[in-house]
This record gives sequence, C-alpha cells and structure tokens, in this order.
Amino acid sequence: MKRAPLLLILALCALPSAAAEINCSGAPNVETFKYTWHMRGGLSWIAGIVFPTSGVGELKTTFPEGQSRVINSSLLITAPSGTKGGFYAYESQMDEAGKTLMTYHAYAWRDKSRKERTLFDYMKRLAHLHRETPEKQSDAVKPMPAEQFHDILTAIYYIRQNAANIRGPVTTVIYSDGKEYPVILRPSTRQVFTIGGKQVAAAGFEIVDAPGGRKWPGGVKVWLSDDARRIPFRIEIVQTMASMQLDLQSVEACAFMQAAK
Repeated sequence: MKRAPLLLILALCALPSAAAEINCSGAPNVETFKYTWHMRGGLSWIAGIVFPTSGVGELKTTFPEGQSRVINSSLLITAPSGTKGGFYAYESQMDEAGKTLMTYHAYAWRDKSRKERTLFDYMKRLAHLHRETPEKQSDAVKPMPAEQFHDILTAIYYIRQNAANIRGPVTTVIYSDGKEYPVILRPSTRQVFTIGGKQVAAAGFEIVDAPGGRKWPGGVKVWLSDDARRIPFRIEIVQTMASMQLDLQSVEACAFMQAAK
C-alpha cells in the first residue's frame, strides 16, 4: 500500500476514536499495536495447564518500501516473562492486492514446541510446507486452494481494509496446518470500549466456520475503530478449549493502512 502523507497520519493519530496512548515513532512504514491478553471460556483453566493464561501481545505490519511489493504481518503472543516463558507466533506475507504469499505459526511452552511455514507458488499452484518439532522435521508439497484464501493475519488485514464495504456474509477460505477450511466472514455486534478514560465505539466482525466442507476448529473476532485507521481495539482468537482475548493498550508506530474504496 502507498503510505499516506505525513500530515494525514498525524491528523488521524489525533482523532479521539484512536487509542489514547499513541507513540508515532519508529520506521514510517511500520504499524505496531500493543496488547494485553487473557484466556476466556469455560475450559480456560484446562488450557492454563499447558500454557499461561495471560500476558502481552504485539500486532505488527510492515508496508512495502523501495523495490519491495510485500506486506509483512506478525502477531506475537507471549507469557508474562516474555518468549522464554512461552509464546504463540503468527506471521504472514501478502502482496499489495492482499494475496497470501506465506503463512507461518509456531508455539513453545516448557518442552513442547512446533513450527510450520507454508510458501505458496502461484505459478505452479503448489503449497510448500515445512514443519518442525523437537523430535523431527518434515517437508511436503500440496496443491494450493483453488479459490481465494487467507490465513488468520491476512484475513484480519482484509477485514480492516474492507470494513466499510462488508455489509453481509462473505465466503472465503482459511488455510491452516496444510488444510483449507471454508469460512464465513461477516459483521458482528458493535461495542463501546474505554480507552484512556474515553469511550469509543467499535465495529465488530467475525470469521466462523461455513456449513458443509471441512469444519474449521478455530474462529476469529475483531472490533475496529470507526475512523479511517480501523484500529483493532480487541481481537479474539478462538481455540479448541478456550478463547484468547487481546485488548489494545497502545499504538507504538503509526504507518497508515490504506483502506479499500
């Protein structure tokens, strides 16, 4: 995406609907949101046996500069003691049209860890998977999904870009663990959040399993500010036993994501 002029960025950073604590520092092509998170759900105590139930998170997007045409996105979710105490990590690469080029996710907790990276070859329509655990590594090549697809991060980016145009259900595919899952992306309930002592409204969106086809065991909910920046005030990542809820604490870098028209 082309970066907006500096004056526009500074004006949007001053909007009351944006997060109260804003530090527009760092590289001009980087956008960074800081969160705290905690586990939710009736079985979250079971999830807490194998992973911490609270900590901090960072959602970071690096926009193209120079000759690059790739947008990099990452979400790092850590335990209170940092990555040494355990983490979840998601990474994605997409082109400027939003096409997913790479997806990666990993976790580590005590003696358990797992990494998986998939590179997509659009010329040959192949997905190249690489998996790692402490016990072994493996590689595989699979056909790419026949239709447009996203991973979790590129789906969140798509929602932020197109929030003003998403009026009803949108069918798409989530790619995860070498498998494709039909899902529905749709508007959800609006909420009011208290940010820095001020109440701000946010539009809700969710990604849920679509009827028929392979059942997606996950889910995503996100609440976005009503201004042009579409700041994600809250993100919920639904897992098998519990949900992980991330609540925005600050905006650390303020590159501007250009919304779709």
